[in-house]
Amino acid sequence: MIKLNCDMGESFGAWKMGLDEAVMPLIDMSNIACGFHASDPVIMNQTVKMAVAHDVTIGAHVAYPDLVGFGRRSLACTHDEIESMVIYQIGALAGISQANNTKVSYVKPHGALYNDMMKDVAIFESILKAIAQYDKNLKLMILSSAKNETYAKIANQVGVDLIYEVFADRAYMEDGSLMPRSMPHAVLESSDDVMERLIYLSQNGVIKAHTGKELALRADCICVHGDNAHAVEIVKAMREYLS
Repeated sequence: MIKLNCDMGESFGAWKMGLDEAVMPLIDMSNIACGFHASDPVIMNQTVKMAVAHDVTIGAHVAYPDLVGFGRRSLACTHDEIESMVIYQIGALAGISQANNTKVSYVKPHGALYNDMMKDVAIFESILKAIAQYDKNLKLMILSSAKNETYAKIANQVGVDLIYEVFADRAYMEDGSLMPRSMPHAVLESSDDVMERLIYLSQNGVIKAHTGKELALRADCICVHGDNAHAVEIVKAMREYLS
């Protein structure tokens, strides 16, 4: 069964981001920001408590240290820096989770780090090494693509399992990558469009690129963004279909 995941806990201080209270009861997996691209200790704690209340699996949403750019800008970090910052962020969320009698189950990089991981094998390996050092029971969520087997072989070498993700509300390029947000129509905001994609994926195992080309993708989970103006409407429709 395809699980629903959403990026959560991305508010910061008095600044509000997303519709977490409305979305959390509808999802299976929460990718909780760890303070580098968004969030702070109070927001992290509140979000973990919310996940526990709704029996939602917790994942560490790790990122480049870029609050101003919301983690959507690539930074020229060394592989040691990436490894260390991923461990740091997992540890922060794991500590808060432990205090709430729960745990982190997986890691999902955010924004530019996610995209860079899928383009640069060395960055992918650095993230895997960080996870393996911290806890090999943690899984790594990656963008499902035609290269799934290649990524799985690399992950197997360090003993980390992968979760393959597709996106409900992002347009795809023909090569299976996500359309850059700078391009028109990169984000699908219509619940009808998202549901059409979900139904086609569940029935045929493929997602259509923006050109109409069909992409055969394994889907362990499907992501929807809580900052979408129609997020609640979209997630409710998806939850109803998948239940």
